[in-house]
Amino acid sequence: MASEQSGGPVFRDYDQAALDRELNLRARWPDHPQFFERWARDSGAVRDRLTAHLDLAYGEDPAERLDLFPAEGGRNAPLLAFIHGGYWQALDKGDYSYMAPAFVETGVAFASLNYGLAPDCKIGEMIDQTRRALAWLHRHAGDYGVDPARIVVAGHSAGGHLAAMALSTDWPSFQAGLPAGLLAGGCSISGVYDLEPVRLSYHNKVLHIEAQETLSWSPLHCLPAADRPGGAPPLLLAVGSEETNEFLRQHAEYAAAWQARGLPLGEVDMTGLHHFTAVDALADRRHALYIAAQQLLHRGLP
Repeated sequence: MASEQSGGPVFRDYDQAALDRELNLRARWPDHPQFFERWARDSGAVRDRLTAHLDLAYGEDPAERLDLFPAEGGRNAPLLAFIHGGYWQALDKGDYSYMAPAFVETGVAFASLNYGLAPDCKIGEMIDQTRRALAWLHRHAGDYGVDPARIVVAGHSAGGHLAAMALSTDWPSFQAGLPAGLLAGGCSISGVYDLEPVRLSYHNKVLHIEAQETLSWSPLHCLPAADRPGGAPPLLLAVGSEETNEFLRQHAEYAAAWQARGLPLGEVDMTGLHHFTAVDALADRRHALYIAAQQLLHRGLP
């Protein structure tokens, strides 16, 4: 196992200690508990005051639940479906209700998705759970005032990975009756697009990623085909400028691969933001990421 190695490079130019540092976000920003506490506190207050459909089941497993906040006064409203991060090991859909007002108050429905967490669940299962959740939202869109043709998936960190994998999905093959263009777009914030360094890091003691699984579970190696029926959905990418070099490298390589294939891509400058401040920008009405997400929801990429 990678964590037992020592000495020379483990991944690219990183030895084991250096690679683990690049991927240990909580150690890099020791004030992270303050973010978790604020998100949970503010999210509870939002659920108390907004109309919400909580713990909607999109599958049989107890983890397969989502919260949906309808757009205020909306019919046929666009929907932002958000996937939380936590290195596929932590956090919960309920920690992100705080984002809902910035969308529902502007005529956009907001959903927050849960999925199974490691070590009880493998990343491949999480990818399929995310796809089932989005398929459920498409099929039940009319029940909640949502336009099924305007569903945009967004995610942060591990959630950004899951959102990116959703964009590569061949929906008619995944479930019969689904349209090829099920998603109108996607947004990934400080996402993970290459699982090989994660497999080689200390995280794999919990994630148990096998070598043969890294390609099929990595967005960098699972790009949508440019000529597939329905076309590839547009992608909005963002990464905090204060992220670790490995997160910056993954963002740059994924953006370049998307562009090289001629897929529709937009990028947002996140100067001065790090891993735990970047996600807040999605619900900050003054930030360029929020403005770009609203554009994507209503009109697509500029």
